[in-house]
Amino acid sequence: MCAVRSGTARNASSRSFVQGTSSENKQHSTQEDWNTVATVELTKENFDRTVSENSFVLIDFWAGWCRPCLQFAPVYEKASEANPDLVFAKVDTEAQQELASAFQISSIPTLMIVRDQVAIFSQPGALPEAALTDLIAQARALDMDEVRTKIAAEQDAAAAEEPGTPDA
Repeated sequence: MCAVRSGTARNASSRSFVQGTSSENKQHSTQEDWNTVATVELTKENFDRTVSENSFVLIDFWAGWCRPCLQFAPVYEKASEANPDLVFAKVDTEAQQELASAFQISSIPTLMIVRDQVAIFSQPGALPEAALTDLIAQARALDMDEVRTKIAAEQDAAAAEEPGTPDA
């Protein structure tokens, strides 16, 4: 794993494109459109839209100087080709430091899985192909209603432990 560098990002806020397409920017409005390419580059401009418009998104936080990231890239790409119904995205932590910071990414590569707008997995480290395949299968098998119920119960328990605020 590599530690994320800070303060070295290029200004890429105007860069929003999908890898594997021509250099022109493409806007996608449906999940079908997203699946015409293997990997989507996420920026602060398209992150929310991508996650909200797609029910299953895998996100690889990476940087070009990170050797483990570069070694994981072909594994990730192969998984994206084997799972065309899922959105595989990449966040360049050098160009998108705000996103990396928002998700408290301190080591890369970090893989995050978001299902139905809920982050169900986030862990640093390059996975071997078999482990990534197994992880995707486990994420597919999750009952998201059960996940949301558990999250709500945890939030209720945490709220009950907080000291009450006086009524106004």
